[in-house]
Amino acid sequence: MTDGRRYLDPKVLAKITRLDVRARLVVEGFITGLHKSPYHGFAVEFATHREYVPGDEIKHIDWKVWARQDRFYIKEYEEETNLKCTIILDCSKSMDYGSNDDPVHHGMGKFEYAATAAACLAFLLQHQQDAVGLVAFDNDIRKNLPASSHPSHLKLILHELEQIKPDKRSDIGDVFHRLAEQTRKRGMIVLVSDLFVDLDVLADAMRHFRHRRHEVVVLHTLHDHELTFPFQDNTMFRGLEVESEVLAEPRALRKSYLEVLENFTRRVRKLCADLGIDYVPMSTKDPLDAALAGYLAFRQRTMRKTRR
Repeated sequence: MTDGRRYLDPKVLAKITRLDVRARLVVEGFITGLHKSPYHGFAVEFATHREYVPGDEIKHIDWKVWARQDRFYIKEYEEETNLKCTIILDCSKSMDYGSNDDPVHHGMGKFEYAATAAACLAFLLQHQQDAVGLVAFDNDIRKNLPASSHPSHLKLILHELEQIKPDKRSDIGDVFHRLAEQTRKRGMIVLVSDLFVDLDVLADAMRHFRHRRHEVVVLHTLHDHELTFPFQDNTMFRGLEVESEVLAEPRALRKSYLEVLENFTRRVRKLCADLGIDYVPMSTKDPLDAALAGYLAFRQRTMRKTRR
């Protein structure tokens, strides 16, 4: 590959230490690889015609109307409100699985992958001249940057993403309800998380966002090991958010583990479907442009609905 898309391989991205460079390469490579851009920023939309008066700019004359009626009419437009998106990033301890501090794992860890996906979306949203904000949470709100479209705001988001270190247990109940109350203006909420939470609590929190008429996207981020359970030899499994450890023979557990995982993801999918939430599964082994594709597909559907 001769364009930026060669950087979309997570193994290559893992070698790039600067998050802003990595995210920019993903976004630029993704855009370069498109034959025609499927997304457009909200700008202006045609509203009505009015008769031309001296002083009006000629560029706004509708020449097709003039050809039919032999009279000059001006196209009037109304500005649309730019999209306001808040990216909610899980920085609880379970997101630290597969981090670079662990010599057993290779490539990008779960949080590094999730943070890069968040950075890519922030780049893309600002490219569309939309406003983007960042919330990082575990059992409390650790970072809260309100949405803005100013170029310096993107730099601040990327800086904060670089500084976040996953820690503590996740507890979304109170956190998400507070965020729903604080995010008053209708917009888009993008949750990037492994969703290792009580699903009933998650459902209640998501209903609160939907009650506020926010569009919600869930980027369900899991490590490839969590999805495939590739372990062979006797392994000591340690909890990241609970103090527990189990020495087990993985091959005896694999079938049961994958069944539990499948049931879990099925429940998450159904929860999202029931609430009208777009669900985008992400694995650390997959190219990050998959997250952008999922977002863009959702954005297209949203735009079509709002224009009906």
